[in-house]
Amino acid sequence: MLRVLTLATLFPNGARPELGVFVARQTRALAAQPEVAVEVVAPLGLPVWPLSLHPRYAPLRKLPLSETVDGLVVHRPRYRIWPGPQGQAGTAARLASALLPLLCAIRRRFQFDVIDAEYFWPDGPAAMRLADALGIPFSVKARGSDIHLWGARPAVRTQLIEAGKAAGGLLAVSGALKADMAALGMPDEKIAVHHTGVDLDRFAPAAGKEQGARLIVVGHLIPRKGQDLALRALATLPEASLTLVGDGPERARLEALAHQLGLAGRVHFLGAQPHAALPGLIAAANVLVLPTVSEGLANVWVEALACGVPVVTSDVGGARDVIDRPEAGRLVPREPEAIAAAVRALLADPPDPDKVREGAARFSWDRNGAELAAHLREIAS
Repeated sequence: MLRVLTLATLFPNGARPELGVFVARQTRALAAQPEVAVEVVAPLGLPVWPLSLHPRYAPLRKLPLSETVDGLVVHRPRYRIWPGPQGQAGTAARLASALLPLLCAIRRRFQFDVIDAEYFWPDGPAAMRLADALGIPFSVKARGSDIHLWGARPAVRTQLIEAGKAAGGLLAVSGALKADMAALGMPDEKIAVHHTGVDLDRFAPAAGKEQGARLIVVGHLIPRKGQDLALRALATLPEASLTLVGDGPERARLEALAHQLGLAGRVHFLGAQPHAALPGLIAAANVLVLPTVSEGLANVWVEALACGVPVVTSDVGGARDVIDRPEAGRLVPREPEAIAAAVRALLADPPDPDKVREGAARFSWDRNGAELAAHLREIAS
């Protein structure tokens, strides 16, 4: 029996049900493997009182310290977070200190063999400290922004590299991210590529869908996702409409830009949507657009292909791992003209949805869970 303690600061909870849904799905796939048992520690970061009373944090304070979700035992310990660069640089150490008593208590009942950290910051360096204290091995998975964003901060980068060198093994969601991790200073020979999964039963082509010019963008409304470029591309596609799924600090600016470009009647801001709503929303579209600056491997790329919807996205991160055939879509520069040209081509000659879907067939959760179990077994042994 392989016993795994999954450490995930990105994990859904009652206050933020869409946070890290892909981590939760992967963890369930791992737990479903033969001779594998899993418990989850999903820490909640809170600032000092009275900042913890802010509406952003107040709902987190009400969450239970432990609960069973979809058959998984999930612990939700609290740890202290501090604003500013110096406070952020100390997050992993504070997280490890807060978690060590809990992990000792869990281990007296559940003798886990390995710590599976599911994001590199702060989970990775915290897992390194905890594994050293407990005398067990650990693994860390990189997902994109943990390397590209946090790795650009010197005080954090040093800790990421240290954890990467100390880990029994590392995972990356794409070949491109593996190369970025190695370039940062992590040992290339320790890094395995571990692609995401997709629920091919839920994400499927819409029956009887008519041809049209319906575009969709799915993602947090932040500058690096490039929704503004999608709007500017739409301005040159008079026959098309655009649905934006997601919320974030850029929403007001994007709504103003849509009005400025005269697109108000053709743009629909849906805000944040539950993950369960995505299959229907994506399947109803004709093209998914994501002119992002950086990604590890965007789950929505794979979800779109599973729905038979081709993708127009930037040639970044693991995009080539997903958009690997003409039917899957186009990789384009982050320019409105290039985005619009790719969309026109796909609308003028739509690929067969079944051919598009073939690109997602290799991204199954069963495969994902089996590969993760094998990776962790090797480290534990």
